[in-house]
Amino acid sequence: MASPQYCSTCGSKLKLQKRDELERLVCSSESCGYVFWNNPIPVVGAIVQQGDNIILVQSIGWLKHWYGLVTGFLEANESAEDGIKREVEEEIGIIPKTVNLIGLYTFFGMNQLLVVYHVEVDENAEVVLQASELSGYRKVPIAEVQPWDAGTGQGLRDWLRTKGYERELVSLDEIKL
Repeated sequence: MASPQYCSTCGSKLKLQKRDELERLVCSSESCGYVFWNNPIPVVGAIVQQGDNIILVQSIGWLKHWYGLVTGFLEANESAEDGIKREVEEEIGIIPKTVNLIGLYTFFGMNQLLVVYHVEVDENAEVVLQASELSGYRKVPIAEVQPWDAGTGQGLRDWLRTKGYERELVSLDEIKL
């Protein structure tokens, strides 16, 4: 995401200035005091387990062999747990049965803080993709799923460890589903 050029409070130009020992964008108007902190954006992610499989989804515009976890942004006044329940239901059309926190992960490339959950869904539930965001999905056996080196892949690796699978993170380009 591109950094802003103008103050969201008064409309003056922003300039680089040292604040809290880091270069920050601050308002050029001395009477304003606005600082663009560029805080990470909270994103929730779900390792969706359906029986012995993990459901991975493909976002519109991704390369045809890239699949990942169900993810989404938190909404105002929403807990992370409620957010992931909503995202799973919206994106794949299945209501989660259980939701358990795996961990928090930084995704510096997108300036995000990822809150990753393990979500179990009914074994017989049909996947219905949110066509405005997703172009496909795959069910991958837990014994075969490979964690990737970006974003939510670390959460998947950590969850796989709890199941007795020790897997190294690999590039998305190395994973062929």
